[in-house]
Formats: sequence, C-alpha cells, structure tokens
Amino acid sequence: MLKKRIIPCLDIKDGRTVKGVNFINIRDAGDPVELAQSYAKLGADELVFLDITATHDNRKTFVKLVKDIAKHIDIPFTVGGGISSVDDVKPLLEGGADKISVNSSAVKRPELINELVLAFGSQCITVAIDAKFIDGEWVVHTHGGRKPTNKKLFDWAKEVEKRGAGEILFTSMDHDGTKQGFANEALAKLSDLISIPIIASGGAGNESHFKEVFTDGKADAALAASIFHFGEIPIPTLKDYLKKENIAIR
Repeated sequence: MLKKRIIPCLDIKDGRTVKGVNFINIRDAGDPVELAQSYAKLGADELVFLDITATHDNRKTFVKLVKDIAKHIDIPFTVGGGISSVDDVKPLLEGGADKISVNSSAVKRPELINELVLAFGSQCITVAIDAKFIDGEWVVHTHGGRKPTNKKLFDWAKEVEKRGAGEILFTSMDHDGTKQGFANEALAKLSDLISIPIIASGGAGNESHFKEVFTDGKADAALAASIFHFGEIPIPTLKDYLKKENIAIR
C-alpha cells in the first residue's frame, strides 16, 4: 500500500498566501516563501501552490514566485493557476515545480489534458476539480469556484483519468474552510470509480478528520491550508497521531 501524504496548500493572491471560507472571505496568511520553507522543515510530504485569481484575472501564474519557493525547499511541489497551454507549463517546471495543476482551462478544453500528458508525462499532471453539492449532484465549478458548469464530478473525474492525468485534487466547496471534516462520501465514491491517486481538499479541522479521510474517504493524500498556516495542528503532531492510529503515513 502506498503511504498517505500530508500536503499544505498555499493559495496565492497578489504575492501573499491567503485563506477563505467556502471560497470567499479571504484573509492574509503570510509570506509564501517563508511558509513553504517552514513546511518542508516540519515534514510536509509535498506542497501545492495555487494562484487563485490567475484564471479570473486572466493572467499567468507568478513564475518568479515559483522560482523563489523552489529555491528554498527540497520536497515535491505542484503549481497551478492560469495554465491553459503546453507553453505555460515549461517555465514553471524549469522554475522548479515538480508537477502542475490545471482546473478551469481543462474543463473549458478537455483536450488540454491529453496535450500536457503527451508533452510532460502523466506523473507531472494534476487536474484540480472544485465541486459543490447542488440538488443532489456534485456540480463542477471553475474560475476559483465562481462559475458553475454543466459537468458533474464523477463523470468529469472519469474523463480526466481516461485522458491520462496522473492524479486528481478534489475540493469540496461546501466543506472548504469550515473545519467540519472532508467530503468523505464523495471521496470514497471517487476512489471506487477511478484508479489514479486522489488528493482530498476542503474541511480539515482536527486530527481525526485526517484519519477519517484516509479510512472512510479512501483518499491517497490530504491537503489543508488554514490549520497549518495558523498553527492549529503542527505537521509533526498530526503525523504522530496518524501513525498511532495505524495509518501508513510517510
């Protein structure tokens, strides 16, 4: 069995790390380079860096910031935000990112996934899916959760896998920032439907939520932001807890 991963997420807006609730009410959470450095030292398995307004503002992810972060860490690092072509990816990987994440652009033009996989390999490509539970269905949203689409979570996830993506980062918009636990039912269903790794995002509030997302939710990795940014759960403490609960953790 592959060991589970703990992944802090750095949502970036205007060069700062920020955090919101249900994708709104954004507040400052610190300097991304300092946070990245700290997480690497504390034992994070990977980092995810998302320029959360890149697509909405129609601009590209900050390559300079990617370089600054990569310079200070020695753990795998995923970058997303405003990526819409093969040409967008090369400077990010050259800047030090290990993987890239696409979301809105892949929903708009699914062939992009195939093109990125062909150019850089499946292991390099993460597809992020933001979804909200509406009228009994998980509806995929784009542009940082601002725009609902006609795509449904489970159908889209299956298509993403078929097109060659290496992993899926699923964020429940309903759970995001609430600290009430992950969307474990949806995650478990996703895990049964697809065979590529699933990163769970949205809802982490305490140590038991991580245990539940790995057992009930069957997730391969758990991503969180505010509980790490604001020092509510130190990563070493979380990993010690999970090991005591017999969760195979890195």
